[in-house]
Amino acid sequence: MPIPPLRRQPVQRRSAERLGRILDACAELLDEISYEELSTRAVAERADVPIGSVYRFFSNKRAMAEALAHRNLDEYAARITRRLAASESGPDHGPGSGPNGGGGWREAMDVVVDEYLAMKRGAPGFALIEFGNPVPATAQPQQPNHLVADRLRMLLADRLASGAPAGAGDAAGDEAAEERLRVAFLVAVETADALLRLAFRVDPEGDPAIVAETKELLRAYLARVLD
Repeated sequence: MPIPPLRRQPVQRRSAERLGRILDACAELLDEISYEELSTRAVAERADVPIGSVYRFFSNKRAMAEALAHRNLDEYAARITRRLAASESGPDHGPGSGPNGGGGWREAMDVVVDEYLAMKRGAPGFALIEFGNPVPATAQPQQPNHLVADRLRMLLADRLASGAPAGAGDAAGDEAAEERLRVAFLVAVETADALLRLAFRVDPEGDPAIVAETKELLRAYLARVLD
């Protein structure tokens, strides 16, 4: 997913590197201060760029945080892709293989959860921004989980194909099956989001028991659609 439209797209390598430094600085500061305390000037100082360079790309700190959220989603997808590719090329990989005896989508969903946990524990700024920037309580809430669910569904399309919902075979059946899969992934992502937030409230590193229960719940729920 590309970063949302910038005020100016970087065309030279130096400009792209400067944009990267700005987003890196934004992420670092969000590990140290609240979103409310974040400012474009503080980001410029941390990135060691003129304040005008920040405004060349972003109109305000909200636009900057939104770009960081989309970059996080890109990185999340890349992590999952690398993990699954390594699993498929491993010496023990084969039909039906996987840590839970199911392989395929079950293995993939474990990777989805594990890579989220890894970013939550170590990616700069991720603890606050994740895939959508914070909004005041009085503002209209964002729907970043819709973006995450759609991205994961496309990313895992090959593994989901072997467990496609019944009813496919004609245009109407394919459309109904695709819609059921879309809704199932949205429900799964929303559920996992709520449970993993609970895991990190209980334990700053993510309570292992709640994480394990989250994985079991996802397998049981998605099996209704994918098996």
